[in-house]
Amino acid sequence: MTLQQEIVGNAMQMAVVSLHPGQTVYCEAGKFLFKTTGVTMETRLSGPPGGGGAAGGGAPQAGGGGGMGGMLRQAMGTAMQAGQRALAGESLAFQYFTAVGGEGTVGFAGVLPGEMRALELDGTRAWFAEKDAFVAAESSVRFGIAFQGGRTGRSGGEGFVLEKFTGQGTVIIAGAGNFIDLNPGDFGGRIEVDTGCVVAFEDGIRYGVQRIGGLNRQGLMNAVFGGEGLSLATLEGDGQVILQSLTIEGLANALRKAQGGDKQGPTGGLFSTNEG
Repeated sequence: MTLQQEIVGNAMQMAVVSLHPGQTVYCEAGKFLFKTTGVTMETRLSGPPGGGGAAGGGAPQAGGGGGMGGMLRQAMGTAMQAGQRALAGESLAFQYFTAVGGEGTVGFAGVLPGEMRALELDGTRAWFAEKDAFVAAESSVRFGIAFQGGRTGRSGGEGFVLEKFTGQGTVIIAGAGNFIDLNPGDFGGRIEVDTGCVVAFEDGIRYGVQRIGGLNRQGLMNAVFGGEGLSLATLEGDGQVILQSLTIEGLANALRKAQGGDKQGPTGGLFSTNEG
Protein backbone atom coordinates (compact mmCIF):
# COMPACT_ATOMS: atom_id res chain seq x y z
CA MET A 1 0.00 0.00 0.00
CA THR A 2 1.55 3.28 -1.12
CA LEU A 3 2.16 5.85 1.59
CA GLN A 4 0.16 9.00 0.86
CA GLN A 5 2.23 12.00 1.88
CA GLU A 6 2.61 15.68 1.09
CA ILE A 7 5.67 17.87 1.65
CA VAL A 8 4.53 21.33 2.76
CA GLY A 9 6.27 24.56 3.75
CA ASN A 10 9.30 26.43 2.43
CA ALA A 11 12.19 27.30 4.73
CA MET A 12 11.33 24.55 7.23
CA GLN A 13 9.40 21.86 5.43
CA MET A 14 7.09 19.27 6.97
CA ALA A 15 5.69 15.94 5.80
CA VAL A 16 1.98 15.35 6.30
CA VAL A 17 1.18 11.63 6.00
CA SER A 18 -2.32 10.22 5.45
CA LEU A 19 -2.74 6.69 6.79
CA HIS A 20 -5.28 4.10 5.68
CA PRO A 21 -6.92 1.94 8.37
CA GLY A 22 -4.29 -0.41 9.79
CA GLN A 23 -1.40 1.29 7.99
CA THR A 24 1.75 2.03 10.04
CA VAL A 25 4.49 4.62 9.64
CA TYR A 26 7.51 5.00 11.91
CA CYS A 27 9.92 7.83 12.61
CA GLU A 28 13.08 8.54 14.53
CA ALA A 29 12.37 9.92 18.01
CA GLY A 30 12.18 13.70 17.90
CA LYS A 31 10.80 14.01 14.35
CA PHE A 32 7.07 13.76 15.27
CA LEU A 33 4.91 16.92 15.02
CA PHE A 34 1.22 16.01 15.35
CA LYS A 35 -1.35 13.28 14.82
CA THR A 36 -5.12 12.91 14.71
CA THR A 37 -6.94 11.10 17.51
CA GLY A 38 -7.53 7.94 15.45
CA VAL A 39 -3.79 7.26 15.26
CA THR A 40 -2.06 5.30 18.00
CA MET A 41 1.55 6.02 19.00
CA GLU A 42 4.00 3.45 20.33
CA THR A 43 7.71 3.84 21.13
CA ARG A 44 9.99 0.82 20.62
CA LEU A 45 13.71 0.13 20.66
CA SER A 46 13.40 -2.26 17.70
CA GLY A 47 13.12 -1.34 14.05
CA PRO A 48 10.28 -2.58 11.82
CA PRO A 49 9.98 -6.37 11.37
CA GLY A 50 13.05 -7.63 9.50
CA GLY A 51 14.73 -4.21 9.64
CA GLY A 52 17.10 -2.15 11.65
CA GLY A 53 20.18 -4.29 11.16
CA ALA A 54 23.68 -3.60 9.93
CA ALA A 55 24.84 -2.68 6.47
CA GLY A 56 24.55 -6.18 5.13
CA GLY A 57 20.80 -6.51 5.53
CA GLY A 58 18.07 -6.95 8.10
CA ALA A 59 18.20 -7.46 11.80
CA PRO A 60 18.83 -10.80 13.45
CA GLN A 61 15.60 -12.74 13.38
CA ALA A 62 14.02 -14.56 16.26
CA GLY A 63 13.13 -17.52 14.01
CA GLY A 64 13.32 -21.17 14.93
CA GLY A 65 10.41 -21.47 17.34
CA GLY A 66 9.04 -19.56 20.28
CA GLY A 67 9.39 -20.10 24.01
CA MET A 68 12.17 -18.71 26.14
CA GLY A 69 14.81 -19.26 23.44
CA GLY A 70 12.85 -17.29 20.86
CA MET A 71 12.22 -14.46 23.30
CA LEU A 72 15.92 -14.35 24.20
CA ARG A 73 16.99 -14.22 20.55
CA GLN A 74 14.49 -11.46 19.87
CA ALA A 75 15.74 -9.48 22.89
CA MET A 76 19.34 -9.90 21.75
CA GLY A 77 18.42 -8.74 18.25
CA THR A 78 16.70 -5.66 19.63
CA ALA A 79 19.67 -4.88 21.87
CA MET A 80 22.05 -5.24 18.89
CA GLN A 81 19.94 -2.86 16.80
CA ALA A 82 19.79 -0.27 19.59
CA GLY A 83 23.52 -0.67 20.25
CA GLN A 84 24.39 -0.05 16.60
CA ARG A 85 22.26 3.08 16.53
CA ALA A 86 23.83 4.30 19.77
CA LEU A 87 27.35 3.82 18.38
CA ALA A 88 26.28 5.70 15.27
CA GLY A 89 24.94 8.61 17.33
CA GLU A 90 21.37 7.89 16.24
CA SER A 91 18.22 7.86 18.36
CA LEU A 92 17.83 4.69 20.44
CA ALA A 93 14.11 4.41 19.79
CA PHE A 94 11.59 4.60 16.97
CA GLN A 95 8.03 5.88 17.26
CA TYR A 96 5.31 3.93 15.42
CA PHE A 97 1.98 5.42 14.32
CA THR A 98 -0.94 3.24 13.23
CA ALA A 99 -4.37 4.30 12.01
CA VAL A 100 -7.00 2.42 14.05
CA GLY A 101 -10.70 2.28 13.21
CA GLY A 102 -10.42 4.60 10.22
CA GLU A 103 -8.05 6.90 8.38
CA GLY A 104 -5.60 9.15 10.19
CA THR A 105 -3.02 11.86 9.68
CA VAL A 106 0.49 12.29 11.12
CA GLY A 107 2.95 15.18 10.68
CA PHE A 108 6.75 14.99 10.78
CA ALA A 109 9.61 17.47 10.43
CA GLY A 110 13.39 17.58 10.37
CA VAL A 111 15.54 19.43 12.88
CA LEU A 112 17.17 22.02 10.58
CA PRO A 113 15.79 24.63 8.17
CA GLY A 114 15.77 23.02 4.76
CA GLU A 115 14.08 20.62 2.38
CA MET A 116 12.47 17.22 2.68
CA ARG A 117 12.26 14.48 0.07
CA ALA A 118 10.15 11.32 -0.26
CA LEU A 119 12.12 8.43 -1.79
CA GLU A 120 10.26 5.49 -3.32
CA LEU A 121 11.97 2.12 -2.85
CA ASP A 122 10.95 -0.68 -5.22
CA GLY A 123 12.92 -3.45 -3.50
CA THR A 124 15.68 -3.64 -6.12
CA ARG A 125 17.99 -0.86 -4.95
CA ALA A 126 18.87 0.48 -1.51
CA TRP A 127 19.43 4.09 -0.54
CA PHE A 128 22.10 5.45 1.77
CA ALA A 129 21.83 8.71 3.72
CA GLU A 130 23.98 10.72 6.07
CA LYS A 131 23.33 10.62 9.82
CA ASP A 132 20.14 12.36 10.98
CA ALA A 133 18.70 12.54 7.45
CA PHE A 134 15.99 9.97 8.24
CA VAL A 135 12.60 11.40 9.19
CA ALA A 136 9.95 8.70 8.68
CA ALA A 137 9.05 5.65 6.60
CA GLU A 138 6.26 3.16 6.18
CA SER A 139 6.72 -0.11 8.03
CA SER A 140 7.71 -2.05 4.89
CA VAL A 141 10.96 -0.05 4.67
CA ARG A 142 13.88 -1.48 6.65
CA PHE A 143 16.22 0.93 8.45
CA GLY A 144 19.84 -0.08 8.96
CA ILE A 145 23.22 1.35 9.89
CA ALA A 146 26.11 1.06 7.40
CA PHE A 147 29.57 1.58 8.86
CA GLN A 148 31.95 3.10 6.34
CA GLY A 149 35.08 1.54 7.81
CA GLY A 150 38.78 1.86 7.30
CA ARG A 151 40.62 4.88 6.01
CA THR A 152 37.53 6.42 4.42
CA GLY A 153 35.64 6.64 7.69
CA ARG A 154 38.54 7.95 9.76
CA SER A 155 39.50 10.69 7.33
CA GLY A 156 36.01 11.70 6.33
CA GLY A 157 34.39 12.53 9.64
CA GLU A 158 30.76 12.64 8.50
CA GLY A 159 31.36 9.68 6.21
CA PHE A 160 31.96 7.09 8.91
CA VAL A 161 28.31 6.18 9.56
CA LEU A 162 25.51 6.02 7.01
CA GLU A 163 21.83 5.19 7.27
CA LYS A 164 20.68 2.41 4.93
CA PHE A 165 17.12 1.92 3.64
CA THR A 166 15.99 -1.28 1.94
CA GLY A 167 12.73 -3.00 1.09
CA GLN A 168 9.69 -1.52 -0.63
CA GLY A 169 7.83 1.66 0.20
CA THR A 170 8.29 5.32 0.97
CA VAL A 171 11.03 6.81 3.13
CA ILE A 172 11.17 10.53 3.94
CA ILE A 173 14.51 12.27 4.46
CA ALA A 174 15.46 15.85 5.33
CA GLY A 175 18.48 18.08 4.85
CA ALA A 176 19.65 21.64 5.40
CA GLY A 177 19.17 24.42 2.85
CA ASN A 178 18.16 23.47 -0.66
CA PHE A 179 18.63 20.15 -2.45
CA ILE A 180 20.32 19.57 -5.77
CA ASP A 181 20.16 16.24 -7.65
CA LEU A 182 23.23 15.10 -9.56
CA ASN A 183 24.38 11.95 -11.32
CA PRO A 184 28.17 11.42 -11.36
CA GLY A 185 27.67 9.60 -14.67
CA ASP A 186 26.81 12.95 -16.27
CA PHE A 187 30.16 14.39 -15.17
CA GLY A 188 32.61 11.75 -16.26
CA GLY A 189 31.59 9.27 -13.57
CA ARG A 190 32.89 11.16 -10.53
CA ILE A 191 32.10 14.25 -8.48
CA GLU A 192 33.90 15.70 -5.45
CA VAL A 193 31.94 17.61 -2.80
CA ASP A 194 32.24 19.04 0.69
CA THR A 195 31.80 16.12 3.09
CA GLY A 196 28.99 17.95 4.90
CA CYS A 197 26.93 18.47 1.73
CA VAL A 198 26.06 14.83 1.03
CA VAL A 199 22.46 13.97 1.95
CA ALA A 200 21.71 10.65 0.22
CA PHE A 201 22.62 8.46 -2.75
CA GLU A 202 21.47 5.29 -4.46
CA ASP A 203 23.07 1.91 -3.98
CA GLY A 204 25.69 1.46 -6.70
CA ILE A 205 27.29 4.83 -6.06
CA ARG A 206 30.77 4.39 -4.59
CA TYR A 207 31.32 6.78 -1.69
CA GLY A 208 34.76 7.68 -0.42
CA VAL A 209 36.87 10.45 1.04
CA GLN A 210 40.08 11.86 -0.39
CA ARG A 211 42.61 14.40 0.77
CA ILE A 212 42.68 17.80 -0.93
CA GLY A 213 46.00 17.82 -2.74
CA GLY A 214 49.25 16.75 -1.19
CA LEU A 215 51.39 18.11 1.60
CA ASN A 216 52.67 20.87 -0.64
CA ARG A 217 52.13 24.62 -0.78
CA GLN A 218 48.81 24.47 -2.66
CA GLY A 219 47.49 21.61 -0.56
CA LEU A 220 48.22 23.52 2.62
CA MET A 221 46.63 26.67 1.16
CA ASN A 222 43.44 24.70 0.40
CA ALA A 223 43.32 23.24 3.90
CA VAL A 224 44.25 26.39 5.84
CA PHE A 225 42.48 29.13 3.86
CA GLY A 226 39.89 27.23 1.83
CA GLY A 227 37.61 26.42 4.75
CA GLU A 228 37.27 22.77 3.69
CA GLY A 229 39.88 21.14 5.91
CA LEU A 230 41.91 18.31 4.39
CA SER A 231 39.22 16.10 2.82
CA LEU A 232 36.53 15.98 0.16
CA ALA A 233 33.83 13.36 -0.35
CA THR A 234 33.99 11.46 -3.63
CA LEU A 235 30.94 9.95 -5.33
CA GLU A 236 31.49 7.66 -8.31
CA GLY A 237 29.23 5.64 -10.59
CA ASP A 238 25.88 6.02 -12.30
CA GLY A 239 22.96 6.88 -10.03
CA GLN A 240 21.12 9.62 -8.18
CA VAL A 241 22.93 11.73 -5.60
CA ILE A 242 21.22 14.34 -3.40
CA LEU A 243 23.32 17.21 -2.03
CA GLN A 244 22.37 20.02 0.35
CA SER A 245 23.39 23.67 0.06
CA LEU A 246 23.88 24.23 3.79
CA THR A 247 26.18 22.28 6.10
CA ILE A 248 25.57 21.88 9.82
CA GLU A 249 29.04 23.26 10.52
CA GLY A 250 28.37 26.30 8.34
CA LEU A 251 25.07 26.97 10.12
CA ALA A 252 26.71 26.60 13.54
CA ASN A 253 29.50 29.02 12.57
CA ALA A 254 26.98 31.57 11.30
CA LEU A 255 24.99 31.40 14.55
CA ARG A 256 28.11 31.76 16.68
CA LYS A 257 29.26 34.73 14.61
CA ALA A 258 25.85 36.41 14.96
CA GLN A 259 26.13 35.99 18.73
CA GLY A 260 29.59 37.53 18.80
CA GLY A 261 31.35 34.25 19.38
CA ASP A 262 32.90 33.42 16.01
CA LYS A 263 35.11 30.38 16.56
CA GLN A 264 36.17 29.93 12.96
CA GLY A 265 39.08 32.32 13.11
CA PRO A 266 40.33 34.56 10.31
CA THR A 267 41.15 31.71 7.95
CA GLY A 268 38.71 28.87 8.69
CA GLY A 269 39.88 25.45 7.55
CA LEU A 270 42.46 23.92 9.88
CA PHE A 271 42.46 26.97 12.13
CA SER A 272 38.77 26.56 12.96
CA THR A 273 38.22 26.17 16.69
CA ASN A 274 34.70 24.74 16.58
CA GLU A 275 33.60 23.31 19.88
CA GLY A 276 31.83 19.96 19.81
